[in-house]
Amino acid sequence: MPTVENAISGPAFRPGDVLRSRGGVTVEIGNTDAEGRLILADALSVAAEEDPALLIDLATLTGAARVALGPELPAVFTHDEALAADLARHAALRSDPLWRLPLWAPYEAMIDSKIADINNAGAGGFAGSITAALFLDRFVPKTIPWIHGDIYAWNPSGKPGKPEGGEAQTIRALFSLIQERFGAA
Repeated sequence: MPTVENAISGPAFRPGDVLRSRGGVTVEIGNTDAEGRLILADALSVAAEEDPALLIDLATLTGAARVALGPELPAVFTHDEALAADLARHAALRSDPLWRLPLWAPYEAMIDSKIADINNAGAGGFAGSITAALFLDRFVPKTIPWIHGDIYAWNPSGKPGKPEGGEAQTIRALFSLIQERFGAA
C-alpha cells in the first residue's frame, strides 16, 4: 500500500522540480500538494508489471471529486465500457453508490509540461479529479483493465447505518464485482 506524508524539509521537492517515475516518465512538479498521485503512479507501475487481470486503485486523491459529487458519491474512472457497466450494476446491487467520470482526452493538455513528459497538476484549476485520473492513466498500460476511484471516504455527519467518520466507499461494489469475475469467496 503506497502512502506518503506531506511534510516540509530540506530535501522536499519544489515547484518546477522534475522527477523520474519508476516507469521512466518524467514529471514536472506543478503542485507540491499533489504528492499522492506521484506515489500512486509508481505503485500502478509496479502493479502493472504483474500483468493483472484487473487493476484497482482507490485514493482520497482530490478535493475536486468531493466538490463535484459531494461526500456520498465517489468518482470512478475507467476506459473499459463493459467494466464500467458491471461496476455500476454491482454498486446498485450492493447499495454502494458511485459515479463514473470521464477520462476526457482533450483535458490531457492541462497536464502538459514544457520541461518534462507530464505535469503532476492540471493548469488553471479546472477538472481536478479528471486531470488527476488522466495523470495516473499514463502509468497503466491500455491492455490492463483499470478502475481508479477518487473517494472521500468520510461521513461528515451521521445518518442511519452511516455514522460520522471513516467510510469504506466502493468496497462492497468492488468486492461483488471481483466475486463475480474471479470467483472470490
